Amino acid sequence: GGAMSFLKRIPPPAEGVRHRQPDTEAVLSGRSLGAGWLYIAESRLSWLENSGVGFSLDYPTISLHAVSRDLSAYPSEHLYVMVNAKFEEEGTKEAPVTEEEEEEDSDDDAEPIAEFRFVPNDKSALEAMFSAMCECQALHPDPDDEDSDNDYEGEEYDVEAR
Repeated sequence: GGAMSFLKRIPPPAEGVRHRQPDTEAVLSGRSLGAGWLYIAESRLSWLENSGVGFSLDYPTISLHAVSRDLSAYPSEHLYVMVNAKFEEEGTKEAPVTEEEEEEDSDDDAEPIAEFRFVPNDKSALEAMFSAMCECQALHPDPDDEDSDNDYEGEEYDVEAR
């Protein structure tokens, strides 16, 4: 039933798709969402099950992506994506047991984090999935990154700005 309320009927991305991968299982925080299509598009990452229901992740919210081959962490090789966003049901992890003692630490945990694993049936596609993500992520420089200004080495940017 409605456990995964963030799954919505969304259209697959039409433009700027760098990679699309069928038969890819999506796993959120250890819970399988089923198999579907992973779309790595320039605007966002989208996963849709065959019924057309799915979700999208915006690249600025993706803090880490990697190919995981550690079978002790998860039984299949997959694309691991960490997101600074809340996807779990509200209230699943609310455990206000020792609120007072943990006051100091709670600031570090204020950032919500969701862990997605995208497990393609075809493991040979993992490298292509990863590099497509790197390319798309590069199109979305992190505004918080002080250094990201130095990456814009476009000539017209420097010359015409003055």
